[in-house]
Amino acid sequence: MDHAYELAELTPERVADVAALCRVALDLPSDSLEADQIVDRLRTPGAGERQITGWVALLGSAVVGAVLGSTGYNDATVGHVDLIAVHPDHRRHGIGRALLGRAEEALRGFGASSIALVGNAPVYAWPGIDVRYTAAVCLAEASGYSRSDIAWNMTADLTPGSPALAPTASAEARLAEAGVAVRRAVPADVPGLAEFAAAEFGPGWGAEVAASAGIHYAVRDGAVLGFACWGSSRPSYFGPMGTAAAARGLGVGGVLLRRCLREQHAAGLSSAQIGWVGPVPFYSTNSGARIERVFFLYRRQL
Repeated sequence: MDHAYELAELTPERVADVAALCRVALDLPSDSLEADQIVDRLRTPGAGERQITGWVALLGSAVVGAVLGSTGYNDATVGHVDLIAVHPDHRRHGIGRALLGRAEEALRGFGASSIALVGNAPVYAWPGIDVRYTAAVCLAEASGYSRSDIAWNMTADLTPGSPALAPTASAEARLAEAGVAVRRAVPADVPGLAEFAAAEFGPGWGAEVAASAGIHYAVRDGAVLGFACWGSSRPSYFGPMGTAAAARGLGVGGVLLRRCLREQHAAGLSSAQIGWVGPVPFYSTNSGARIERVFFLYRRQL
Protein backbone atom coordinates (compact mmCIF):
# COMPACT_ATOMS: atom_id res chain seq x y z
CA MET A 1 0.00 0.00 0.00
CA ASP A 2 1.26 3.47 -0.85
CA HIS A 3 2.67 5.25 2.22
CA ALA A 4 0.26 8.18 1.81
CA TYR A 5 -2.59 5.93 2.96
CA GLU A 6 -3.14 4.93 6.58
CA LEU A 7 -5.20 2.08 8.04
CA ALA A 8 -7.30 2.70 11.13
CA GLU A 9 -9.91 0.78 13.05
CA LEU A 10 -13.45 1.72 12.12
CA THR A 11 -14.97 3.80 14.90
CA PRO A 12 -18.67 4.80 15.22
CA GLU A 13 -18.04 8.35 14.04
CA ARG A 14 -16.69 7.04 10.71
CA VAL A 15 -19.59 4.67 9.92
CA ALA A 16 -21.42 7.39 7.95
CA ASP A 17 -18.22 7.99 5.93
CA VAL A 18 -18.06 4.27 5.11
CA ALA A 19 -21.65 4.34 3.90
CA ALA A 20 -20.85 7.37 1.74
CA LEU A 21 -17.83 5.52 0.33
CA CYS A 22 -19.98 2.50 -0.51
CA ARG A 23 -22.47 4.65 -2.38
CA VAL A 24 -19.60 5.42 -4.77
CA ALA A 25 -17.50 2.26 -4.60
CA LEU A 26 -20.33 -0.24 -5.07
CA ASP A 27 -20.71 0.01 -8.82
CA LEU A 28 -24.02 -1.84 -9.17
CA PRO A 29 -26.99 0.47 -8.59
CA SER A 30 -28.89 -2.16 -6.60
CA ASP A 31 -26.01 -2.13 -4.09
CA SER A 32 -25.13 1.57 -4.05
CA LEU A 33 -28.76 2.55 -3.44
CA GLU A 34 -28.81 0.41 -0.29
CA ALA A 35 -25.31 1.29 0.92
CA ASP A 36 -26.49 2.88 4.15
CA GLN A 37 -28.67 -0.10 5.07
CA ILE A 38 -25.94 -2.57 4.11
CA VAL A 39 -23.34 -0.93 6.34
CA ASP A 40 -25.80 -0.55 9.20
CA ARG A 41 -26.84 -4.21 8.96
CA LEU A 42 -23.30 -5.56 8.79
CA ARG A 43 -22.20 -3.40 11.71
CA THR A 44 -24.92 -4.85 13.96
CA PRO A 45 -23.31 -7.46 16.25
CA GLY A 46 -26.42 -9.49 17.16
CA ALA A 47 -26.89 -13.00 15.82
CA GLY A 48 -25.56 -15.16 18.63
CA GLU A 49 -21.87 -14.88 19.45
CA ARG A 50 -20.94 -13.13 16.21
CA GLN A 51 -17.99 -10.77 16.69
CA ILE A 52 -17.36 -7.95 14.22
CA THR A 53 -14.34 -6.03 13.01
CA GLY A 54 -14.00 -3.03 10.72
CA TRP A 55 -11.10 -1.08 9.23
CA VAL A 56 -10.78 1.96 7.01
CA ALA A 57 -8.10 3.31 4.71
CA LEU A 58 -7.53 7.03 5.16
CA LEU A 59 -6.00 9.64 2.91
CA GLY A 60 -5.65 12.46 5.35
CA SER A 61 -9.07 12.48 7.01
CA ALA A 62 -10.91 11.06 3.99
CA VAL A 63 -12.14 7.46 4.04
CA VAL A 64 -11.09 5.92 0.71
CA GLY A 65 -11.42 2.23 1.59
CA ALA A 66 -13.18 0.00 4.11
CA VAL A 67 -13.50 -3.62 5.13
CA LEU A 68 -16.02 -5.27 7.46
CA GLY A 69 -15.68 -8.77 8.88
CA SER A 70 -17.30 -11.09 11.40
CA THR A 71 -16.95 -14.48 12.99
CA GLY A 72 -19.25 -17.21 11.71
CA TYR A 73 -22.77 -17.37 13.09
CA ASN A 74 -22.68 -21.18 13.17
CA ASP A 75 -18.91 -21.66 13.44
CA ALA A 76 -16.67 -19.12 15.15
CA THR A 77 -13.57 -20.78 13.69
CA VAL A 78 -14.59 -19.34 10.31
CA GLY A 79 -14.04 -15.63 9.77
CA HIS A 80 -16.13 -13.85 7.14
CA VAL A 81 -15.15 -10.81 5.11
CA ASP A 82 -18.58 -9.23 4.74
CA LEU A 83 -17.68 -6.15 2.70
CA ILE A 84 -14.59 -4.64 1.10
CA ALA A 85 -14.73 -1.40 -0.86
CA VAL A 86 -12.17 1.00 -2.31
CA HIS A 87 -13.00 4.34 -3.88
CA PRO A 88 -12.63 4.12 -7.69
CA ASP A 89 -10.10 6.99 -7.68
CA HIS A 90 -7.83 5.14 -5.26
CA ARG A 91 -7.72 1.63 -6.68
CA ARG A 92 -4.50 -0.12 -7.76
CA HIS A 93 -2.56 1.31 -4.81
CA GLY A 94 -2.67 -1.88 -2.70
CA ILE A 95 -5.46 -0.59 -0.45
CA GLY A 96 -7.77 -3.57 -0.97
CA ARG A 97 -5.04 -6.08 -0.21
CA ALA A 98 -3.94 -4.15 2.90
CA LEU A 99 -7.53 -3.96 4.20
CA LEU A 100 -8.11 -7.65 3.53
CA GLY A 101 -4.93 -8.53 5.41
CA ARG A 102 -5.92 -6.41 8.39
CA ALA A 103 -9.36 -8.02 8.52
CA GLU A 104 -7.80 -11.50 8.36
CA GLU A 105 -5.48 -10.58 11.22
CA ALA A 106 -8.38 -9.32 13.35
CA LEU A 107 -10.48 -12.41 12.66
CA ARG A 108 -7.52 -14.65 13.53
CA GLY A 109 -7.43 -12.82 16.84
CA PHE A 110 -11.06 -13.81 17.41
CA GLY A 111 -10.09 -17.48 16.92
CA ALA A 112 -10.76 -17.95 13.22
CA SER A 113 -8.62 -20.56 11.46
CA SER A 114 -10.06 -19.94 8.00
CA ILE A 115 -11.54 -17.01 6.11
CA ALA A 116 -14.60 -17.10 3.86
CA LEU A 117 -15.56 -14.47 1.32
CA VAL A 118 -19.08 -15.78 1.83
CA GLY A 119 -22.18 -14.22 3.35
CA ASN A 120 -22.40 -14.80 7.09
CA ALA A 121 -26.12 -15.56 7.25
CA PRO A 122 -28.34 -14.47 8.90
CA VAL A 123 -26.45 -11.12 8.79
CA TYR A 124 -25.21 -10.66 5.25
CA ALA A 125 -25.50 -8.41 2.21
CA TRP A 126 -24.43 -10.87 -0.52
CA PRO A 127 -23.90 -14.63 -0.77
CA GLY A 128 -20.34 -13.97 -2.02
CA ILE A 129 -18.60 -11.80 -4.60
CA ASP A 130 -20.82 -10.76 -7.49
CA VAL A 131 -19.00 -11.89 -10.63
CA ARG A 132 -19.34 -8.36 -12.04
CA TYR A 133 -17.09 -6.96 -9.30
CA THR A 134 -14.00 -7.93 -11.26
CA ALA A 135 -11.56 -6.09 -8.97
CA ALA A 136 -12.83 -8.06 -5.97
CA VAL A 137 -12.53 -11.38 -7.83
CA CYS A 138 -8.96 -10.48 -8.79
CA LEU A 139 -8.15 -9.51 -5.20
CA ALA A 140 -9.48 -12.82 -3.86
CA GLU A 141 -7.52 -14.93 -6.30
CA ALA A 142 -4.32 -12.89 -5.90
CA SER A 143 -4.63 -13.29 -2.11
CA GLY A 144 -4.64 -17.08 -2.14
CA TYR A 145 -8.36 -17.76 -1.94
CA SER A 146 -9.89 -20.75 -3.73
CA ARG A 147 -13.34 -20.68 -5.23
CA SER A 148 -15.44 -23.14 -3.24
CA ASP A 149 -18.91 -22.71 -4.68
CA ILE A 150 -21.25 -20.58 -6.77
CA ALA A 151 -24.53 -19.01 -5.62
CA TRP A 152 -27.14 -16.86 -7.30
CA ASN A 153 -30.00 -14.46 -6.67
CA MET A 154 -33.17 -14.24 -8.70
CA THR A 155 -34.83 -10.94 -9.59
CA ALA A 156 -38.59 -10.54 -9.37
CA ASP A 157 -40.03 -7.70 -11.45
CA LEU A 158 -42.41 -5.65 -9.28
CA THR A 159 -43.72 -3.28 -11.92
CA PRO A 160 -47.50 -3.24 -12.48
CA GLY A 161 -48.75 -6.20 -14.48
CA SER A 162 -45.84 -8.48 -13.64
CA PRO A 163 -46.50 -12.10 -12.56
CA ALA A 164 -44.95 -11.37 -9.17
CA LEU A 165 -47.86 -9.06 -8.34
CA ALA A 166 -50.58 -11.46 -9.49
CA PRO A 167 -53.56 -11.53 -7.09
CA THR A 168 -53.86 -14.35 -4.58
CA ALA A 169 -57.50 -13.94 -3.50
CA SER A 170 -58.80 -17.05 -5.30
CA ALA A 171 -55.90 -19.18 -4.05
CA GLU A 172 -56.47 -17.90 -0.51
CA ALA A 173 -60.17 -18.79 -0.80
CA ARG A 174 -59.24 -22.38 -1.77
CA LEU A 175 -56.88 -22.55 1.20
CA ALA A 176 -59.63 -21.26 3.50
CA GLU A 177 -61.90 -24.10 2.31
CA ALA A 178 -59.14 -26.48 3.44
CA GLY A 179 -59.03 -24.78 6.83
CA VAL A 180 -55.86 -22.76 6.13
CA ALA A 181 -55.76 -19.07 7.05
CA VAL A 182 -53.16 -16.72 5.56
CA ARG A 183 -52.16 -13.66 7.57
CA ARG A 184 -49.68 -10.84 7.83
CA ALA A 185 -47.72 -11.14 11.06
CA VAL A 186 -48.18 -8.57 13.81
CA PRO A 187 -45.41 -8.03 16.39
CA ALA A 188 -46.95 -10.54 18.82
CA ASP A 189 -46.70 -13.26 16.13
CA VAL A 190 -42.99 -12.82 15.44
CA PRO A 191 -41.45 -14.82 18.33
CA GLY A 192 -43.57 -17.87 17.51
CA LEU A 193 -42.79 -17.64 13.80
CA ALA A 194 -39.07 -17.27 14.53
CA GLU A 195 -39.29 -20.33 16.76
CA PHE A 196 -41.06 -22.28 14.01
CA ALA A 197 -38.43 -21.26 11.43
CA ALA A 198 -35.58 -22.20 13.77
CA ALA A 199 -37.10 -25.58 14.60
CA GLU A 200 -37.93 -26.48 11.00
CA PHE A 201 -35.00 -24.93 9.12
CA GLY A 202 -32.27 -23.98 11.63
CA PRO A 203 -31.45 -21.10 14.00
CA GLY A 204 -30.15 -18.84 11.25
CA TRP A 205 -33.57 -18.77 9.61
CA GLY A 206 -35.16 -17.98 12.94
CA ALA A 207 -32.87 -14.99 13.34
CA GLU A 208 -33.68 -13.76 9.82
CA VAL A 209 -37.42 -14.01 10.48
CA ALA A 210 -37.04 -12.03 13.69
CA ALA A 211 -35.18 -9.24 11.84
CA SER A 212 -37.58 -8.99 8.87
CA ALA A 213 -39.52 -5.91 7.80
CA GLY A 214 -42.58 -7.97 6.87
CA ILE A 215 -43.75 -11.55 7.41
CA HIS A 216 -46.74 -13.45 6.03
CA TYR A 217 -47.69 -16.88 7.29
CA ALA A 218 -50.22 -19.69 6.98
CA VAL A 219 -51.87 -21.43 9.93
CA ARG A 220 -54.35 -24.28 10.39
CA ASP A 221 -55.92 -25.32 13.69
CA GLY A 222 -53.42 -23.13 15.50
CA ALA A 223 -50.38 -24.76 13.87
CA VAL A 224 -48.07 -22.77 11.61
CA LEU A 225 -47.78 -24.32 8.17
CA GLY A 226 -45.41 -21.89 6.49
CA PHE A 227 -43.99 -18.38 6.39
CA ALA A 228 -42.36 -15.92 4.02
CA CYS A 229 -40.59 -12.71 4.87
CA TRP A 230 -38.72 -9.80 3.34
CA GLY A 231 -36.30 -7.04 4.35
CA SER A 232 -34.16 -9.04 6.75
CA SER A 233 -30.81 -8.83 4.98
CA ARG A 234 -31.62 -5.74 2.88
CA PRO A 235 -34.81 -3.81 2.00
CA SER A 236 -34.90 -5.24 -1.53
CA TYR A 237 -34.32 -8.84 -0.45
CA PHE A 238 -37.08 -11.42 -0.19
CA GLY A 239 -36.65 -14.44 2.06
CA PRO A 240 -36.29 -16.72 3.71
CA MET A 241 -39.49 -18.67 3.26
CA GLY A 242 -40.41 -22.21 4.17
CA THR A 243 -43.36 -24.55 4.55
CA ALA A 244 -43.83 -27.49 6.85
CA ALA A 245 -43.92 -30.94 5.26
CA ALA A 246 -47.63 -31.22 6.06
CA ALA A 247 -48.40 -28.13 3.95
CA ARG A 248 -46.47 -28.97 0.81
CA GLY A 249 -48.64 -29.32 -2.26
CA LEU A 250 -51.38 -27.03 -0.94
CA GLY A 251 -50.11 -23.95 -2.77
CA VAL A 252 -49.21 -22.13 0.45
CA GLY A 253 -45.74 -21.12 -0.74
CA GLY A 254 -46.86 -19.34 -3.90
CA VAL A 255 -49.45 -17.33 -1.97
CA LEU A 256 -47.02 -16.27 0.73
CA LEU A 257 -44.38 -15.35 -1.84
CA ARG A 258 -46.67 -13.05 -3.82
CA ARG A 259 -48.13 -11.45 -0.70
CA CYS A 260 -44.61 -10.45 0.34
CA LEU A 261 -43.66 -9.24 -3.12
CA ARG A 262 -46.80 -7.09 -3.30
CA GLU A 263 -45.84 -5.58 0.03
CA GLN A 264 -42.34 -4.80 -1.25
CA HIS A 265 -43.93 -3.15 -4.29
CA ALA A 266 -46.14 -1.08 -1.96
CA ALA A 267 -42.98 -0.03 -0.11
CA GLY A 268 -41.76 1.57 -3.34
CA LEU A 269 -39.59 -1.17 -4.85
CA SER A 270 -39.68 -1.86 -8.59
CA SER A 271 -37.88 -5.19 -8.19
CA ALA A 272 -36.96 -7.63 -5.44
CA GLN A 273 -33.94 -9.86 -5.00
CA ILE A 274 -34.67 -13.44 -3.97
CA GLY A 275 -31.41 -14.09 -2.20
CA TRP A 276 -29.21 -17.20 -2.24
CA VAL A 277 -31.84 -19.18 -4.15
CA GLY A 278 -32.31 -22.90 -3.94
CA PRO A 279 -35.57 -23.87 -5.76
CA VAL A 280 -35.22 -21.90 -8.99
CA PRO A 281 -38.26 -23.52 -10.74
CA PHE A 282 -40.56 -22.61 -7.82
CA TYR A 283 -39.69 -18.91 -7.95
CA SER A 284 -39.78 -18.81 -11.74
CA THR A 285 -43.23 -20.43 -11.85
CA ASN A 286 -44.80 -18.44 -9.02
CA SER A 287 -43.35 -14.98 -9.65
CA GLY A 288 -41.69 -14.95 -13.06
CA ALA A 289 -38.34 -14.36 -11.31
CA ARG A 290 -35.15 -14.85 -13.30
CA ILE A 291 -31.58 -15.65 -12.31
CA GLU A 292 -29.66 -12.41 -12.56
CA ARG A 293 -26.91 -12.08 -9.94
CA VAL A 294 -24.24 -14.78 -9.73
CA PHE A 295 -21.69 -14.95 -6.93
CA PHE A 296 -18.34 -16.68 -6.46
CA LEU A 297 -17.74 -18.00 -2.94
CA TYR A 298 -14.10 -18.08 -1.83
CA ARG A 299 -12.28 -19.59 1.15
CA ARG A 300 -8.76 -20.04 2.45
CA GLN A 301 -7.01 -21.42 5.51
CA LEU A 302 -5.07 -19.01 7.66
